[in-house]
Amino acid sequence: MTARIVPVGQARRRLHDGSEIALLDVREAGQFGEAHPLFATPCPYSRLEILAPRLVPRRTAPVLLLDAGDGVAERATMRLEALGYKDVSVISGGLPAWAAAGFPVYKGVNVPSKTLGELAEHIWHPSMITPQQLAAWKAEGRDFRFFDARPADEYAKMRVPGAACLPNGELAHRLPVAADPETPVVITCAGRTRGIIGAIGVKLAGHTGPVLALENGTQGWALAGETLERGNTAAAFPTLSPADAERTRTAAQSLIGRFGIDTVDAAGIEDFLADDGTTTYLLDVRSAAEAAADPVPGAVHALSGQLVQATDQWVAVRHARFVLLDDLGLRAALAAFWLRQLGYRPYVAIIDDAMRQRVQRDAAATAAQLTALSPIAPGEALRSVAEDMAVFVDMRGSFAYRDGHVAGAIWLVRPKAEEVSTMIGARAALLVADDRTAAALAAQELHEAGTDAVHLVDGGHRALVDAGAQIAASPDLPADGDAIDHLFFVHDRHDGNLESSRRYLAWETRLVDQLDDIEQGEFRLERP
Repeated sequence: MTARIVPVGQARRRLHDGSEIALLDVREAGQFGEAHPLFATPCPYSRLEILAPRLVPRRTAPVLLLDAGDGVAERATMRLEALGYKDVSVISGGLPAWAAAGFPVYKGVNVPSKTLGELAEHIWHPSMITPQQLAAWKAEGRDFRFFDARPADEYAKMRVPGAACLPNGELAHRLPVAADPETPVVITCAGRTRGIIGAIGVKLAGHTGPVLALENGTQGWALAGETLERGNTAAAFPTLSPADAERTRTAAQSLIGRFGIDTVDAAGIEDFLADDGTTTYLLDVRSAAEAAADPVPGAVHALSGQLVQATDQWVAVRHARFVLLDDLGLRAALAAFWLRQLGYRPYVAIIDDAMRQRVQRDAAATAAQLTALSPIAPGEALRSVAEDMAVFVDMRGSFAYRDGHVAGAIWLVRPKAEEVSTMIGARAALLVADDRTAAALAAQELHEAGTDAVHLVDGGHRALVDAGAQIAASPDLPADGDAIDHLFFVHDRHDGNLESSRRYLAWETRLVDQLDDIEQGEFRLERP
């Protein structure tokens, strides 16, 4: 089927006309992170059929595809139409044409959320504490509570000494047991956004004592010459007593009333999901443990603070409707408060038995028709390659390949399948992969490019090493320009490169200055 082509000017007008639309950037992660439109959602072609049904659950929603002007979007159109998407268009010329038209492009990831954080700081002016001041507080033995607003996996990598892991949303929700009402609270993250958003959120939740965000988070701490702790284990979240839960419920009701946040019950949710003219995201914003122990059919888990911080990991449809599920309401209300400012229509839903018992609709569950991948044992794979009957095709990340791969293996990222198929020739392709589904998608691409035999190596790279495979390193291959899966932009800022941290923080603080008037109008900012 021939893809519908949309000129860049028309595409931008559609993106900002206030109606629902998804702008999917089908380039790989490294390409996206170097330059993309503000409201583009990363949906790399290598994982397109895996990500798209979650990012765009309504198959009749209009979708715009952006590539590098290299034809990948046309291929993506065919894949999406096979999944049942009805309204898919390709932006003519891709990102190069977008930039040539003079439309803004942005480095980094989660840019709308980070821009919101910077805008919120200008309006709400949360109190800040410098790393030097915090170090002095610690040296003095001053009484305060210190929280890291990131999830446990990020907290594990590095933390400012003494910070307890309690992510945004959870922090406000559990504040009655985590901190005395008058005790100062300090909130940190890795940079700026979650500290700022967290500090504002804790005040909105009713904490009457001082609340301060650590200026520039862990990176600011390191730039001040202080030491970060690594390999941290997050403690279990504190449990609310009945009295604490009641205080949290009251705080939620106050926030909902103060800002006129919409609510919905189980019957209303069913009506939303039956409406094929509007996209509805059903998101459970409780902790992962709570969502797993008390599931609501059809709901996708999204930790409250992370949904605000990285909205484009869950959502691609601009101006869509959200239903945020919570038990006491505060985590959902805080997420709704921020999502509304990003241009969405959020509703808070307090979980009850009717929601737990609802029948899950399966409208978005159509799966890609994946190529069946026959397995091959590591020993047999090595023999086939030694006889020049097959070649290893390594689908791990480009930097993992650089660090070490089976000698002679070809590196593959799905958009390059046609080139790799030519290199394979008449031999069989033996895929070395960490993700079986992504491997199946690549296998389909290789088959269509002319590679007849494709197998998946049982156990992947580790199994080949254990079977005695010769390992080779290639520090410069794939070359930087070919490593399109890897984001080079200040990628090592959390690994001790202070210059990368300086560049990152300068980028973050200048995001607001990059906005043009049209983009500025997309943020609907609440004020104190």
